Amino acid sequence: MSEDSAVRYCKRFSYLCLKFTLIAYSTVFWLIGGFILAIGIYAEVERQKYKTLDGVFLAPAIILILLGIVMFIVSFIGVLASLRDNLTLLQVFLYTLTVCLIIELLGGVVALLFKNKTMDILNQNIRKGISNYYDDLDFKNIMDFVQKKFKCCGGEDFTDWQSNMYHTCTAPGPLACGVPYTCCIQDKNSTVVNTMCGYKTLDKERLQLIDVIYVRGCTDAVLIWFLDNYNIMAGLLLGILLPQLFGIIITWLYITRVEDTINEYGTMRDGLLEGAPPGSGGHPHRKGGWCMCLPHED
Repeated sequence: MSEDSAVRYCKRFSYLCLKFTLIAYSTVFWLIGGFILAIGIYAEVERQKYKTLDGVFLAPAIILILLGIVMFIVSFIGVLASLRDNLTLLQVFLYTLTVCLIIELLGGVVALLFKNKTMDILNQNIRKGISNYYDDLDFKNIMDFVQKKFKCCGGEDFTDWQSNMYHTCTAPGPLACGVPYTCCIQDKNSTVVNTMCGYKTLDKERLQLIDVIYVRGCTDAVLIWFLDNYNIMAGLLLGILLPQLFGIIITWLYITRVEDTINEYGTMRDGLLEGAPPGSGGHPHRKGGWCMCLPHED
């Protein structure tokens, strides 16, 4: 094998490796995006059946739909671009991934720099959700899970339940001045859950409730849990950021390979896929190769 043939073979091999890696990467996230979108649509349809709350800010289904749409569209662009070797679409895919990664990093940095403000905003939105606790089933399920899992109550503290019309101390019903049973310190030996264990707790001092309910707020409880389990937090961050970084790197490498080949040979097919030397021309009667996945010749 001559030196030119060896170089051409290495270039062709690297091109094919990058191409199929990018196709596989884009396809996987395209399918994941479609799956998330389907779950979000199903959850929103179910939510609408019982919806009495007008706001959608706290609806997890809306978040899933938006995330699914973004992943589905961006990944589809990546699939199409890698199949067709379309430089414009490849660059759109690269820039979109880069912008998303930068926004996520900036958002994390800003949240850390303005930690107190971030916590205030989070607590305000939790109080807004608590005020509609019985109207939004999605938020209710999430809040109940968090309170039981992290042994906490409310957002900033247990008094946040005063913002709920059924739990405020001026309410006429049996829930007045109480908290949901998921805030209660349950007896491990009891097989029956006392749903009224939080009865008449909001008008008492914290020290009086230490053995009755969790007085710590959930925002602090979740934050402390993540700090104590930093390996899990690191794993989550890496699981979110590394795939995007990998996509950016592989797309950039593929773009450089496509640009180098076009600059050297004029077209992708004549350059690497057909094995023809520069200037030898191609096969004008053929419009594309590799199952019509490559660009058409002029």
